[in-house]
Amino acid sequence: MGGKIDRAGRARVLAYGSNLLEARMLERAPSALTVAVVRLPGHALRFHKMGRDGSGKADAFFTGRGEDSVWGLVYELSPADKASLDLAEGLGRDYFERRVSVLAEDGRTVEAGLYVASPSMIDGRLGPFSWYKELVVTGARRHGLPADYVASLESVPAHADADSGRVQAASRLLAGPA
Repeated sequence: MGGKIDRAGRARVLAYGSNLLEARMLERAPSALTVAVVRLPGHALRFHKMGRDGSGKADAFFTGRGEDSVWGLVYELSPADKASLDLAEGLGRDYFERRVSVLAEDGRTVEAGLYVASPSMIDGRLGPFSWYKELVVTGARRHGLPADYVASLESVPAHADADSGRVQAASRLLAGPA
């Protein structure tokens, strides 16, 4: 079953890409509740995971370097929503899942499932579409992730998506409640 399961049977997952935007996560997993803002040391956020649309999607890439960290949110969700999220993320094909211990802002250690790009899906030449990057940046801002981390997200080069349907869908999510 992936992810850390709490006593109430709810799965815990670490969101660090477009699922940082609460509207995006709730679209995929309506039962999602934020547990904590967290930091995953020894990893760097890369937009090198090959998306089904041909663009780069987020990956918490293991570097092992102490100065690298990925910031994100741990969500708790129902088992049914975890299964839906696994499908949306392409678990077993696009991403695999491993359990990690992350550091919460209040000093606690929190365990969660982490989606990591499958090695066959990594292409360092890719970059995100502008709308995808904006989902990540807006989610990071709304959850108060560190300013230098948000600035590093903002500095990632992005490109326009010719598919107006995807752009409009992202705009609707971004226009949702803060």
